[in-house]
Amino acid sequence: MSDARDILEKVASGEMTPEEAELQLKMKPFVDLGFAKPDLHRGIRQGVPEVIFGEGKTAEQIDKITTALLEGGQKTVLITRLSEEKAAELNVDIKYYKEARIGAAGIIPEPDAKGTIVVATGGTSDLPVAEEAAVTAELLGNKVTRVYDVGVSGLHRLLSHKEELMAASVVIAVAGMEGALASVIGGLVDCPVIAVPTSVGYGASFEGITALLAMLNSCASGVTVVNIDNGFGAGYSAGMINHIGG
Repeated sequence: MSDARDILEKVASGEMTPEEAELQLKMKPFVDLGFAKPDLHRGIRQGVPEVIFGEGKTAEQIDKITTALLEGGQKTVLITRLSEEKAAELNVDIKYYKEARIGAAGIIPEPDAKGTIVVATGGTSDLPVAEEAAVTAELLGNKVTRVYDVGVSGLHRLLSHKEELMAASVVIAVAGMEGALASVIGGLVDCPVIAVPTSVGYGASFEGITALLAMLNSCASGVTVVNIDNGFGAGYSAGMINHIGG
């Protein structure tokens, strides 16, 4: 549910007065920290509040941005591409997901969408990207099922999970090498498939470009593709799809 709809429903139910709702909507849309301008109205505009990209930022900068978002009323703050070393330097209290390289400050939400997102990987080497997708989706209020190491080199492994795949509302297919997993899954399920190429593979994989091109050229209908190693983008998009009509 978007923040704007939540505000309107609280007014309708009497939990919030029109004056209180007006105050929330009139709050400053951003805070100017000099080095950053945290967006306080993104949840109202888009349904999902601002997420911090941790790579390239100092621990001090992340602390200040996170604090500004929390003080501005954001309930949960995600920090992506956050190294374990930098996470240890933060003063703000976070839950750290090591494999996903994600930190979460504030409230860890319970699932509020009806459907389930399945995250599938070609191999164990794809786990960091897959976990980024899975944890992102979970922190955006989605139930996630993990189906890992089910690549096409042993197709029976994937088929043993066909019930979970066919019951999914969205499937995220994460694979490197030749990236065939997305096409195979796309031919099995009746829901959207979000393909994530990874930079896993030998020389001719060109750090994920081979998988990217293969996924873009998939003959399976309903397959869309995000950028190389972009687990966050896949988890975010899957979460938006899963909340439609919820």
